[in-house]
Amino acid sequence: DGYRFTVKVGAPPDAAAAKAGTKLARGANFRCLMSGVPITPDYIKAEGMAGRMDARLLAIVAEGDRSRVYLAPTVEHEAVAPDARPDWTPNLEFFKQALGFSVGGYGMKTWSDLFTPRQLVALNTFSDLTTEARKRILQDAITGGMPDDGQPFHAGGTGVTAYAQAVSVYLAFAVDRCADFSNTCTRWVPGNQKVMNLFSKQVIAMTWDYPEAAILQDTVGGFVPACQHIAECIQKIPTKSLGLDNATQRDAISHNPFDICTVSTDPPYYDNIGYADLSDFFYVWLRRSMRSIFPDLFATIAVPKAEELVATPYRHGTRAQAEAFFMTGMTQALERLARQAHPGFPVTIYYAFKQAENRDDRGVSSTGWETFLEAVIAAGFAITGTWPMRTEQPYRMRGIGSNALASSIVLVCRRRPDDAPLGTRRRLMEAMKAELPPALAHLQRGNVAPVDLAQAAIGPGMAIFTRYARVLHTGGDRVTVREALALINRTLDEILAAQEGDFDADSRWALAWFDQHGFEAGDYGSAETLSKAKNTSVSGLAQAGILHAQAGRVRLLRPDELPDGWDPAKDERLTTWEAVHHLIRVKERSGEEAAARLLHRLAVVAGAARELCYRLYAVCERKQRAAEALDYNGLVKSWPELARLAVREAGTVQAALFADRGADGAG
Repeated sequence: DGYRFTVKVGAPPDAAAAKAGTKLARGANFRCLMSGVPITPDYIKAEGMAGRMDARLLAIVAEGDRSRVYLAPTVEHEAVAPDARPDWTPNLEFFKQALGFSVGGYGMKTWSDLFTPRQLVALNTFSDLTTEARKRILQDAITGGMPDDGQPFHAGGTGVTAYAQAVSVYLAFAVDRCADFSNTCTRWVPGNQKVMNLFSKQVIAMTWDYPEAAILQDTVGGFVPACQHIAECIQKIPTKSLGLDNATQRDAISHNPFDICTVSTDPPYYDNIGYADLSDFFYVWLRRSMRSIFPDLFATIAVPKAEELVATPYRHGTRAQAEAFFMTGMTQALERLARQAHPGFPVTIYYAFKQAENRDDRGVSSTGWETFLEAVIAAGFAITGTWPMRTEQPYRMRGIGSNALASSIVLVCRRRPDDAPLGTRRRLMEAMKAELPPALAHLQRGNVAPVDLAQAAIGPGMAIFTRYARVLHTGGDRVTVREALALINRTLDEILAAQEGDFDADSRWALAWFDQHGFEAGDYGSAETLSKAKNTSVSGLAQAGILHAQAGRVRLLRPDELPDGWDPAKDERLTTWEAVHHLIRVKERSGEEAAARLLHRLAVVAGAARELCYRLYAVCERKQRAAEALDYNGLVKSWPELARLAVREAGTVQAALFADRGADGAG
């Protein structure tokens, strides 16, 4: 074969090259280990489609003394891995153009292609054992004289038959969880040295190296931990004693009306996630062991998909047809909810969306977000609020503006009154200018993170927009949701800009310079001109300690360039800009306790410092400066804890001063 892998201990000779690996850029661009020649994506996909792409064993990960031990593979290890022969394989073809499926372009066509032979044997074995367990439980119970009403699990039975079936259902769930960890799309996490399951996000993506989980061991990916996980989930399900034990699967568009009090729903996400296609990954294994228990539920070979409310152009012909399908179906479903929801309780709708899909002369927009809001309003709802929920678990924050799920938004809705008035665009703008500033101040006091502020502001903005039956232009045309969102964003920018009046002159100069240059150098003449407009001077700014000027160039100092031991009480030219960036420096270098002590000494400018973080984040979002945005967003998110620690610090100082005075008095 010309090459082999070995395991060595210690630092590699070329650490930088080792860290970089063979990946050259995004996508499937690699450098050949043997020749150093770049390998193009088209070549890799062609080899995969031709069936010439295979895997090679890299190493064995074994349990050591409180640590993992990495062993080089032997010839026997390499030979035994592909030698397994499964009795059954899930040869059902998946939809290669499904949302989030990238594996189809590399020659994978069926679900069985996602598993190694050894993984298939293991999953087959455990799947078969769920049926054996059901038979054994039933036999033991009958032998023990336990009563049986003869009713199966799905029909509400409570006897031996239903009990045995229930146990096997939960065991089948554990097998499905093992499948999530035992496939060729998993990843090895070097930090805590464990297997990361396939569905750490809602896609089936190609991975270029993967771990094979030890399914027989009491470790991540093993069957016993999977059973424990399922048991913990079952324990959290509301019990019959609370009257909350009934779950029914119905079509939200066509089901018969029934009395409901509150509605809380997590609807489909336009074109983000194809849940029906993804579900087949688990369905093929469940059907193998559960079809005899739920014959109607598993009557089809794959999960039904035709009626799924998702805008997939490949299923509906064109993007316009897919959007029309989603809009029509979502409006119908929401209209039913609006008619049936209790008027005394709000409807809450969870929605995760893509931040910025399209950019044109009217700005950045999100088709999925706008289409969904259009459906909510068309159904007769008025939006009374939005709550950003940090439900996602980002292991890294992707660049601002990328098509990644930013957060989940909870829409709070109530039925719009039938006699809601008509509104005009001018009246809408006047109401937004009057009502959004205090609403935004309330959100900031509630410590909504800068990354979520624009989304959270949609709530009070759309509350104004949806209080009217329709909002009209002067010519009589309807103001669209997209136009309303643009007005909300514009008003938000104006409010944040107006908050600059709370900042000192030096900080206003720094903010304007940062908008243009970030932390990069700019021309001294431009800096001097700007300083006149902001009623300050470059020499004064240098004295304030926020910039470096030399050889006709001027640049702002980064947080890591600021001096240690800075004491705001001794700073003769204290600025809000300094306060923000020293807080970032101390928090990053010394932790929250140290940052809280600094915040305690910044009482005079603390409020303005947090406002400046929001403004700086807005600049970074517009300028695509992800690294700086993380700093400002992180500082605001930490603010409640810093404030709590600062209060504790204040109490400690006051107690110490009181004790000193007491000692002096006693003397």
